[in-house]
Order: sequence, then C-alpha cells, then structure tokens
Amino acid sequence: MANKLIVAPAPHVQTAQSTTRIMRDVVIALMPALVVSTVVFGLDVLRVTALSVVSCVVIEYLIQKFMVRGATTVGNWSAVVTGVLLAFNLPASIPWWIVVMGAFVAIAVAKMTFGGLGKNPFNPALVGRVFLLIAYPVQMTTWPLPVNGSFDVLSGATPLAAVKQGLAGPGAIGVQEMLLGNIPGSLGEVAAAALLCGFVYLLWRRVITWHIPVTVLATMAVFAGVVAMCSVSFDALPQAADGTCSAGYKLGYLFGTAWRAGIFHVLAGGAMLGAIFMATDYSTSPMTVRGGVIFAVGIGLITMCIRLWGAYPEGMSFAILIMNACVPLINKYVKPKRFGVK
Repeated sequence: MANKLIVAPAPHVQTAQSTTRIMRDVVIALMPALVVSTVVFGLDVLRVTALSVVSCVVIEYLIQKFMVRGATTVGNWSAVVTGVLLAFNLPASIPWWIVVMGAFVAIAVAKMTFGGLGKNPFNPALVGRVFLLIAYPVQMTTWPLPVNGSFDVLSGATPLAAVKQGLAGPGAIGVQEMLLGNIPGSLGEVAAAALLCGFVYLLWRRVITWHIPVTVLATMAVFAGVVAMCSVSFDALPQAADGTCSAGYKLGYLFGTAWRAGIFHVLAGGAMLGAIFMATDYSTSPMTVRGGVIFAVGIGLITMCIRLWGAYPEGMSFAILIMNACVPLINKYVKPKRFGVK
C-alpha cells in the first residue's frame, strides 16, 4: 500500500524497451535482406555495409569525443542502424570513398548538427543517400547485375528505371523476381520478401506499428492503379476469346491493369525499405497514429508523383524527407485531446 502512495513525475508507465534494444532489433530485422543481397551481388555487399557502419560509428564517436565533448552514445546502436540503412541505399559496386562521404553527411550533417539521436528532423541515412545521388549521379545509378540470372528485359537497369525509360512495362518484370531479389538495384531494394520478414519481426517485437508502412504502400498501390486505369484506351483493348469486347471483359482488363501496376510499384525500388525502416523512424515521424497516417499518405502520393512524372525513377527518399519537414506541423494540428477537455 505504501508504494501506491508515492508521488513521482511522469512517465509513470515503464517498459523494458530501450534505445539500444530498439536499434538492435532494427539491425536484426535488416539481416534477412542483407543475406539475400549478399547472395545476389556477392561479397561486395558485405564490403559496402561494413565500411558504411564503421564510418558512421567512427565519425559519431569522433564528433562526440572532440567537438561535443560529452558522453559518447555509439553504444546505443543508432549509428550502426544509420550505417546499414545508408548501405542499403547504395549499389554494391560503389567506390569506398563515396561510402565514407555519405556516412559523413548522414552523421555529421544530418544527425549531430541538430544535437544527436532524437533531435534530428530528417532521416540521416536518407540525407546521405540524397546527397550522394545529387553529387555522384553516375556512381549512384550504376547497378551491378546479380551473380545469377538473365536480364535481357532490364538491360542492367532497375525495374523502375526500365519502366521509366520505356524498356519494359510493369507486367514484364515478374513478381517472383522482385520478391526474391533476382534483379539489379541497390542493396536494400532487391528482395521484398526479406524486407517483409523484417517487418513481421519488428511488429512482433513491438518496435513499430503497422499504420505507417501499410498506409504508404496502400497509397502507392491505389495511386498507381488509378493512373494505370485512366491511361487505358478502350479502343485499344484486346478482344476476348470469342471476338467480342463486353463490358465485363473491359472491367476485368482494367482491374488487371490496375493490379499489375499497383503490385509492381509496391515491390519495386525502395518502397518496402522506405516504408518499413525509414518512414517509421521515431525521431522523424509523427507522434500519433492519426498523424502517422497523414504522414504516410503524403509519402505515398509524393513518391508516385516523382516515379510517374518526375525526372528520377525513384522518389521514396525525396518523399520521406519532404514529409519529415512536415512532421512538426502535423504534430501541432493532429494531437490527442488533454484529459478532461471536451
């Protein structure tokens, strides 16, 4: 009874979760994708990932030790997570010095400039990735081919780039290839099934909730499907087997087109990686479920606008960073009512 009468400041609900445990769980969730990527592209994947992680950890340690002159926090695994996510946004053939430069921008500019973990308004790994994409577009878009497989349709381009360049349609790249990772691309966009395994693990560990990832992917799928349906010309519809083109046949063809476009854009590129591991970052996402849904819808819409009508074949990184900037506004206008307020 005596313990119940103790008055103490918030928070009153305690949990076994800690920053170190959360970050370690994120690293574990990324391991299936790392394994698949290593099988697809070879040992260069481990080289890039190890270099990125070591660079992020060392840079953060040096800044805290000699510039901030405070307690070092590299033991909380946040720098490791940034390093792995940055590596997952890079091609396996990228030169080592570009990896180090990306790690410097991610940690020194995007994270430590704002005060470190929990104070950064933008996802550090994405800031590093976008900087490298703008500064070194050739190296960042030179994709190595998988060790095994034939890619006459893609001609060395990623599925998104192939569709963007008119080399193939969304239905030309098989769902199996995008799920299992037998396609060109960056380290983290070649195996959607492995990323989904990581998603299930994070849900099981209660590190994240399903609202942001599912809303991002659903928005992308619906948007892609509607655009694909609107682009279909009824005059050019193929005839049915009996030589007719009934209303039911037209409707089935339209929905088939929408389905292929939607599933393609969900599985291709960095959609899975961004929606599951980057849009859910605690520091850069809204605090409420309703705010998270608004945040996720914005990411999905911006991503699809860039993919379909922008200069880049992929827009996930830009979309997340743009919506990161909107998080303070979302938090201000979308928040729960105080207890007792009508």
